[in-house]
Amino acid sequence: MRSVLPDVEKACSMLLQKKLIYNKYDEVGIVVFGTEETGNELAREIGGYENVTVLRNIRVVDELAAEHVKQLPRGTVAGDFLDALIVGMDMLIKMYGNAHKGKKRMCLITNAACPTKDPFEGTKDDQVSTIAMKMAAEGIKMESIVMRSNLSGDAHERVIEENDHLLTLFSSNAIAKTVNVDSPLSLLGSLKTRRVAPVTLFRGDLEINPTMKIKVWVYKKVAEERLPTLKMYSDKAPPTDKFAKHEVKVDYDYKVTAESTEVIAPEERIKGFRYGPQVIPISPDQIETLKFKTDKGMKLLGFTEASNILRHYYMKDVNIVVPDPSKEKSVLAVSAIAREMKETNKVAIVRCVWRNGQGNVVVGVLTPNVSERDDTPDSFYFNVLPFAEDVREFPFPSFNKLPSSWKPDEQQQAVADNLVKMLDLAPSAEEEVLKPDLTPNPVLQRFYEYLELKSKSTDATLPPMDGTFKRLMEQDPELSSNNKSIMDTFRGSFEVKENPKLKKASKRLLRDKPSGSDDEDNRMITYDAKENKIDIVGDANPIQDFEAMISRRDKTDWTEKAITQMKNLIMKLVENCTDEGDKALECVLALRKGCVLEQEPKQFNEFLNHLFKLCQERNLSHLLEHFMSKKITLIPKSEAADSDIVDENAGDFIVKQESMLES
Repeated sequence: MRSVLPDVEKACSMLLQKKLIYNKYDEVGIVVFGTEETGNELAREIGGYENVTVLRNIRVVDELAAEHVKQLPRGTVAGDFLDALIVGMDMLIKMYGNAHKGKKRMCLITNAACPTKDPFEGTKDDQVSTIAMKMAAEGIKMESIVMRSNLSGDAHERVIEENDHLLTLFSSNAIAKTVNVDSPLSLLGSLKTRRVAPVTLFRGDLEINPTMKIKVWVYKKVAEERLPTLKMYSDKAPPTDKFAKHEVKVDYDYKVTAESTEVIAPEERIKGFRYGPQVIPISPDQIETLKFKTDKGMKLLGFTEASNILRHYYMKDVNIVVPDPSKEKSVLAVSAIAREMKETNKVAIVRCVWRNGQGNVVVGVLTPNVSERDDTPDSFYFNVLPFAEDVREFPFPSFNKLPSSWKPDEQQQAVADNLVKMLDLAPSAEEEVLKPDLTPNPVLQRFYEYLELKSKSTDATLPPMDGTFKRLMEQDPELSSNNKSIMDTFRGSFEVKENPKLKKASKRLLRDKPSGSDDEDNRMITYDAKENKIDIVGDANPIQDFEAMISRRDKTDWTEKAITQMKNLIMKLVENCTDEGDKALECVLALRKGCVLEQEPKQFNEFLNHLFKLCQERNLSHLLEHFMSKKITLIPKSEAADSDIVDENAGDFIVKQESMLES
């Protein structure tokens, strides 16, 4: 245990730092065991309880408490955690008696690798059961954090097995739980430094139909922990004023112009909303009338296959829906529905309004959560689903359209597979690394550490990042060094060369090669918008001009102008065509790629149809045949999400044109 004491000190210090921020009136006591000395009231009163020392009696948390745990005493004797628990429980009972039930908490940090003493009467199991029942009667909660390094030997194994059994008995007879950790990082995450009391978001009916309703409660299951709110503080109050609140109040004055001295009263102000070139004024009464009036409740809309609800549809925080614990029939109904949903791989779609008068309606998905414990009822997880207006489309061309040279070969795929296996955080034979419930937020911990330093000195500087938290932001250096050959092989298989044309303010465009071509020239090229101030598609270098124009971002209409000018140029080339139309063909290919890149499929598809009709009307069959030989197709949905053309119809376009040529 001595080897991990620095990590224990760090974890306890962070616990007390957060209490100073969020729970500054909490009262804390500190007991250590395995010390050479003995210092506790029970030892003085009745004897025994040796090698257990009270470092700090229970009192309001302060900065000294955080300093105490940074220098824990090192002992040379085995520590009996049962003795330490009894000493801690005795301190709580003497301090509070029967008061504050449910708010008294003991946190035990140990490796549970040292033997415990035999009781004077009965067995150790009987002793633990007696302690646990007393804790339950006094309303004392207990959390055991067991941190172990690699231990060997039959004696250790027997002791560890016995101690694990004893800790399990606490969970059976008292409000207690045990968390096993195996790294400094998981130790920091296991100490829940801020306890958020569960508060229901909703208590009411889950309506299956108008004649069947189930009483349920809804709690938050996951919610982002944010940095503490920083408040403005005023030091203008007299130092002698003990009741000064040091608040800063901000008032705003609204004026027609900055120079005006006349202040516009609240009743003279009104909100306006832009509608085209106009600003439409809407009064507060009108806004209130427009609000959607809703009734509190959850209504089942239906069931669907779980595979229909994609993971990226989940919005906001996760809630848990539990049956009303006082309603036995509600518990049975929720359990029956949840188990059937799990059996058939279904999820439920529900409409939710958490409170009366709520201005919006939420549609979400209920996922069954079938409990594995007899004392925990089945429940549902609730996730908010998006409406059509909430979905953001980010279309990309299909990988099937890429040339074979852009796809990994078998050797490259095997190398990538090895890399993934090497960095697996949950190997089958080992404990998962970076579990969410045991991984602290390094940003928050960094803030708390800095706040403590600033409390001691206003000139304090931020120390280097702690090595424990680097594990969250960097790969394990030992893992990387042990598998250097895999990393080197991966790097060698995917050689990256610097593109000298790539610049900071550049836009990538495809060169003028047919889509799907395997030619080496079918690669990305770049244009710098600052250097290429092209504003017209000229006859000399139309493709370069077109690509330069659509790469410009100094105005929003360059893409539209470039496409329009390129279409006009193509029409001009076709109408005046005296050869096979190579230049017109190259421009069409460039236009197609530009429209794919800028996600303007309709413009190209309509133009291509118009172009082919023009060629047919003017009997330019040689030009049509030349175009068809290059397999120019309409832009399908797989290349641009806004397209109305599916992949099959894009190919049919070529067949139709070829059949028209034959006829």
